[in-house]
Amino acid sequence: MNRPAPVSSRLPEFTWDTLDAAAAVAAAHPDGLINLSIGTPVDPVPPVIRQALAAASDAPGYPLTAGTPALRDAIAAWVARACGTGVDGLGVLPTIGSKELVAWLPTLLGLGPGDVVVVPSVCYPTYEDGARLAGATTVRTDSLTALGPDPRVRLVWVNSPGNPTGRVLPVNHLRKVVDWARERGAVVASDECYLPLGWSAEARPVSVLAPEVCGGSYDGVLAVHSLSKRSNLAGYRAGFVAGDPALVAELLKVRKHAGMIVPAPVQAAMIAALADEGHADAQRERYRARRERLLAAFTGAGFTLEHSEAGLYLWLTRGEDCWRTVDWLARRGILVAAGALYGPGGAQHVRVALTASDAHVAAVPGRLAQP
Repeated sequence: MNRPAPVSSRLPEFTWDTLDAAAAVAAAHPDGLINLSIGTPVDPVPPVIRQALAAASDAPGYPLTAGTPALRDAIAAWVARACGTGVDGLGVLPTIGSKELVAWLPTLLGLGPGDVVVVPSVCYPTYEDGARLAGATTVRTDSLTALGPDPRVRLVWVNSPGNPTGRVLPVNHLRKVVDWARERGAVVASDECYLPLGWSAEARPVSVLAPEVCGGSYDGVLAVHSLSKRSNLAGYRAGFVAGDPALVAELLKVRKHAGMIVPAPVQAAMIAALADEGHADAQRERYRARRERLLAAFTGAGFTLEHSEAGLYLWLTRGEDCWRTVDWLARRGILVAAGALYGPGGAQHVRVALTASDAHVAAVPGRLAQP
């Protein structure tokens, strides 16, 4: 009996499993592990969000896949504020975190063998994972002109601020991507999970939904957002997608059949999170302070910073193979992400997350100074 190949055979080794050996070395350090790799939030969930979750915990019925009207209104209002856009004609949909949508978007849009998904040359691995799950082909490039008139391109991912590089794409670049895709009937999906975390006045992150990018029309454009970092809700799995109402309606139809539903208490928590900017501003300042300390520590130890003008990471190099750098840091009890995990262009870089406690951040300079 010939059984089909398992779906997992289409996928590479899980990103974070590749760091197991380095994690074991780092954990053996006499003073313990400082984890600057995965970027998981460590600060408490704000009380206003926890209270909203608890108040909605008596939820025996099925929630709405589309989200409650109050949640849809809260998402649209936040997008209008954060992305500088209007709410008229805007489609919105809550998602079970942002990674779930990123991984399944090609499948939900009907892509398959023979279709092409374009991703940045150095990027979040899940963009390519999603193409693999759908059976589509991935092309890595930062210049769409290199693709020529390829009619197979169905989906183009952009990510600004970028993960892992922290690079901010200028308005002109984003507008050219949208125009290029519209001419070919392709969808532009913009991963904007780090949009509120700009650290440089000269490089202000701009949403693909902003009028200066999309021309006031959401046709063929989707923006993906997350509350994991902004509100410390990684454990809640709370995200959303906004943009082309026809595309959002199609996603909703398929997600209804697949049972891709955000739990009702989490929907209530999202409303509270989106309505309160105070906790988000406070968390942003925590990350700013940690960024300054980590940047000084690593550059003082001979590392070179590239991009990193926004987002939740430092993109660093010592001009050597990234796995040598990972090992060097692991022997000092510091775990970071190898740049090669994000594409061949990251082979001499490491990604350092700002999501560590103040005590761990304060200990980094001393660890880097160890022989």
